[in-house]
Amino acid sequence: MAVFRIERFTSLPTAEAWRRVTDWERHGGTVPLTSVTVTSAPPTGQGTVFVARTGLGVLAFDDPMEVVRWVPPSAGRAGVCQVEKQGSVVLGRASIDVRPTGSGSHVIWVEEVRVRLLPGWADPLLATAGRRVFTRELDVLLEG
Repeated sequence: MAVFRIERFTSLPTAEAWRRVTDWERHGGTVPLTSVTVTSAPPTGQGTVFVARTGLGVLAFDDPMEVVRWVPPSAGRAGVCQVEKQGSVVLGRASIDVRPTGSGSHVIWVEEVRVRLLPGWADPLLATAGRRVFTRELDVLLEG
């Protein structure tokens, strides 16, 4: 399994940073060749299901995910969101923590991912690629 961690500090208030990083459909606009659709009824919370579709035409695949833990930040307390990847191609989990700081927020994103049929020796390459894609994604989400 490939594992990577990304951390960002932002001047955004914790509630705004949380809103941006858990706006699932916006994630699709930051990842090349990917669109994200929320398939469950609002509001977002534990049990929310969304699907990232990546690729072009017949070379595309779905990456369905479910929010399995949802604790929004409040009154100086960190927020935690955990997502389980439930697809036939991509498996694993992600955890997004948004912690208050004296000047904004500290966002920590940890991803554990496995791609079916990809041998274990490729995990470091997958982690490097994932870190690059998700670093850009997190930066864009927090910028605007």
